[in-house]
This record gives sequence, C-alpha cells and structure tokens, in this order.
Amino acid sequence: MYKTKLFTLLSVIILLHNSMHAQQDSVKNWKLKSLYSVNGTQNSFINWNAGGRNNISLIGSIGASAYYNKKKIKWTNDLSVALGGIKYLDKTTGVSLQKTDDRLDLSSSVGYNFNDHLFVTFLGGFKTQMADGFNYPNDSVKVSTFMAPGYLNMALGVDFAKSDNFSIFASLVAAKSTFVLNDSLSSIGAFGVEKGSRYRQEYGAYLKMKFNRVLAKNIEMKTKLELFSNYLNNPQNIDVNAEVLLLFRVNSLFSASAQWNLIYDDDINIRDVKGGYGPRTQFKSVLGIGISYKLESK
Repeated sequence: MYKTKLFTLLSVIILLHNSMHAQQDSVKNWKLKSLYSVNGTQNSFINWNAGGRNNISLIGSIGASAYYNKKKIKWTNDLSVALGGIKYLDKTTGVSLQKTDDRLDLSSSVGYNFNDHLFVTFLGGFKTQMADGFNYPNDSVKVSTFMAPGYLNMALGVDFAKSDNFSIFASLVAAKSTFVLNDSLSSIGAFGVEKGSRYRQEYGAYLKMKFNRVLAKNIEMKTKLELFSNYLNNPQNIDVNAEVLLLFRVNSLFSASAQWNLIYDDDINIRDVKGGYGPRTQFKSVLGIGISYKLESK
C-alpha cells in the first residue's frame, strides 16, 4: 500500500513539474510591450497684445503590443487608445471644452510561416472613437460618436515580416465594413453609408505596412500605412490611412511626442471653410510633453 501511495505521489509531482515547465515555455513565446503617457499644456494671458485665450489641455494615451512566436506560428496584436481635450478658462463666448484627440484602434493577425520571412496571414482590425465630436465652433451639431463611424477590416493574404519592427501585408481578398450606429448621422448618409442605413460593406485589395525604428538614443519612430481599393466602386480611388509617431524620452519618466495622421476616403464628404462639399484629405498633428511609463518583457 505504501508503495502504491509513493508511486501516486511521484506521478503527481512529475505531472506538476511537466505542467509548470510547459507553462514557462508558453510564456517565453510571448513578447509584451506597453507605453502609458499623459501629456499636457497650459496657456495664460494677461494684457497680451497679440491676443489669446487662457486654456489647459490634456491627452492620455496607451500603446500596447503582444507578439507570440512558436515554430511556424506568429500571432501579433496591437492596441492604440487616446483621449484628449482642451478647456478654455476665460469667460469669452464660444466653445469652452473641445476634443483634440480620440481613437480606439485594435488590430490582430495570425500567420503561418512557409518560407523564410513570408507568412500566410489572416488579419483583422477595428477602429472607432469613444466620445462625441462636434462641428466646432458649433458644439450642437454632432459629427461623430462611438461606432459612428466604426470600421472593421478583415483580409487574407501574404505577410513579409522580417522582424517585429518591419512588416508588409498584401491581400487581394479583403473586406471593409463601415458602421454608423447613430440615427442622426445615418439619416444624412455620413461616412459613405446610404441615407438611413447604419452599415456599408466593401470588398477589395488591402495593403498594410509597419515600420518602427530607433533613430537615436532616446528617440523612437513608429510608422503605419494602410491602403484599400474597393473592387466594386471606383477602385482607382484608394483609401489612405497613414500615421507617423516620434517618441522623445528625456528619462525613465518624462517624454515628448509628435504625431501626424493623414486620412483620405473618397466615400467621406467634408465641408471645407469655403463651403465646398466633397472628399477631402484629412490631416492631424499632435505635439505633447509629459509623463510616460514603459513596460516591456525581456
């Protein structure tokens, strides 16, 4: 009986050891990165001849990545979240609170390596914003909100990934879904949907490029470019979404950042300052200095 108990105990110990070893190997296959930052500015004017409005602005952001590699399987996940605004402190007429940055961007891809750095990959991506946006200085006309618009991209193609910092994904089988889940915006056909519709589906070709690089000590660059061509409607009018981010690290706590975004979508009509209405190139620039904290697995 004692031999049976001893054998059972040894078997349990061996199983626990093998299980812990397998878990350690599984953890080693993951590479995790995250960056948390808060940037702000404050402007105050007293008898300032050139003019100006007292204000304070704040932008918080999170950038996180999780990479899994084991044998021929590669799983990549990226998350980008940001929300910021500016608050005017004077008593003059006009907008007192205005959104300056708002994004929720999640992408994930699973690839199977078949030749050197080439992967057969399925890619998915989701984008939207979290807070209401208005046609400033008129803060009563809503022009965007959560899931209005919301974008869901899915594609099957080939990914050339030389490292976690450089990849080119190309697909001839891609789908782009646009959601406008707001009655007032869907009723006017905002963001390319039919008037009264809350959803639009497109099929076409998709290209995504990602390039990250350390330019100098404490200076890092991250870039992303996405292109989409709709087979069924004006395929020559290519949707463009480009992003460049520069990170300047002063020390382990303080940092500065500069970000530029360019978007062009032929299905989105925008009214310019001269009253013209039609597709327009959208551009955004965000500069900030503040506090950041970086976490990275070894």
